[in-house]
Amino acid sequence: MFAVIKTGGKQYRVAKDDRLTVEKLVAEPGATVTLDEVLMVGGDQGTTLGAPRVEGASVTATVVEQTRGEKLIVFKKRRRKHSRTKNGHRQQLTVLQVTDIALDGKKPKKAAAKKKAETGENVEADATSGAEAQAE
Repeated sequence: MFAVIKTGGKQYRVAKDDRLTVEKLVAEPGATVTLDEVLMVGGDQGTTLGAPRVEGASVTATVVEQTRGEKLIVFKKRRRKHSRTKNGHRQQLTVLQVTDIALDGKKPKKAAAKKKAETGENVEADATSGAEAQAE
């Protein structure tokens, strides 16, 4: 399964476990970022095009690091005596690792927590805390 997302004014084709470099996003390394601007989703079931976005689709990624691109030299010379300027620029970038592509807008972590609640793992912890509250 793949998706075409838009971030930082550019479009990227991503799949699960892809690593991509995008313009800077405000997030710490290790944080999870959800990219909601999904333009197209494709896979075994077929291709879904958005108009302009696919409703309910999202791409979840983990921030690997915040970095900077290579230095660009901007040099302007005009045909006048001593008429030239030299500047440099380094773009700030974010490296992302794609963890999931969701079509229905559900986040995978919440679904896993819901399954634990159904199996009764969290119910036992609630029952013991309730018994302690009654004893006091």
